[in-house]
Amino acid sequence: MFIDRVVVHVEAGTGGSGATSFRREFRVPMGGPDGGDGGRGGDVYVRADSNLRTLLDYTYRDSWSAERGEHGMGSNKTGRSGRDIVLPVPAGTVAVDADSGVRLGEVLRDGDRLLVARGGRGGKGNAFFATATHQSPREWQPGEEGERRRLTLELKLIADVGLVGPPNAGKSTLLSVISAARPKIADYPFTTVAPNLGVVALSDHRSFVVADIPGIIEGAHEGRGLGFQFLRHVERTRVLALLVPVDALDWQGEYDQLRREIGAYSAALLAKPHCVVFTKMDLLGEETPPPIEAPDAFGVFAISAPARQGLDGLLAAWWDELLAVRKAAHDRPEHAPLP
Repeated sequence: MFIDRVVVHVEAGTGGSGATSFRREFRVPMGGPDGGDGGRGGDVYVRADSNLRTLLDYTYRDSWSAERGEHGMGSNKTGRSGRDIVLPVPAGTVAVDADSGVRLGEVLRDGDRLLVARGGRGGKGNAFFATATHQSPREWQPGEEGERRRLTLELKLIADVGLVGPPNAGKSTLLSVISAARPKIADYPFTTVAPNLGVVALSDHRSFVVADIPGIIEGAHEGRGLGFQFLRHVERTRVLALLVPVDALDWQGEYDQLRREIGAYSAALLAKPHCVVFTKMDLLGEETPPPIEAPDAFGVFAISAPARQGLDGLLAAWWDELLAVRKAAHDRPEHAPLP
């Protein structure tokens, strides 16, 4: 089951309290304060794990707590700090404070770690308060409480090309033909209810990742249909492929609607490079794409996935555009990351 959004409760460890103690040794008549400090409470981290593809595990357990720090001891011994707790998540996960809506950060690459709840500081023991005029302090500090949060984890898939189109546009069929992915394929709308990823392998060890996104309908930016699920997962794709089936009644209207829904959700998403892909061309028995006005597209292509018609040119164009996107990102000041 593909789960891309969960809410969990996390609690960092409370710091240990400082100790009140006085040195007592044989033949040492003037023993002074020697109470040690408490240990620090454990932190809570989110870490990207390339072996994970979903947040399903967090539907079974939604509460996580780090270890508290140990109290200080005599002989100036500091208590042991609490162990941190690490929550493994798929790469591309965003962490948000569910109560305030503050975005805490995201983990994009395998091994990336994000601190989401900080452990409490350990309290000071009485040895800390000793001075020349206050030689027998009995003061001590309790440990600070660790941070508690209701945390929203939201997965946004990371892919090079995102397949966008209305229900039954042929997205899953295309993905199954150009990659080893095996998404569900059927002749009814919304067959795809969860995003699918596939790796497209070209010659010379070239490869890129393609995402098949649930179908988009009018009002998707308002959450209609599977709108939010669609829109969330194309935010991190580098190139968009807008699929228009040739059996649609209005090709231009289908394309314009897709562009409107994308723009209503995010202007940045609308600015991503995109192409138009006419699917099911075997129904027309032609190889030339129908006329359409798409001045911002880097290409208009006509394919038939089952017949493997027009796929070589489409994949080559995707690869060339990905190279251009990567070069543009590399040429930006301070080598800004890819969109």
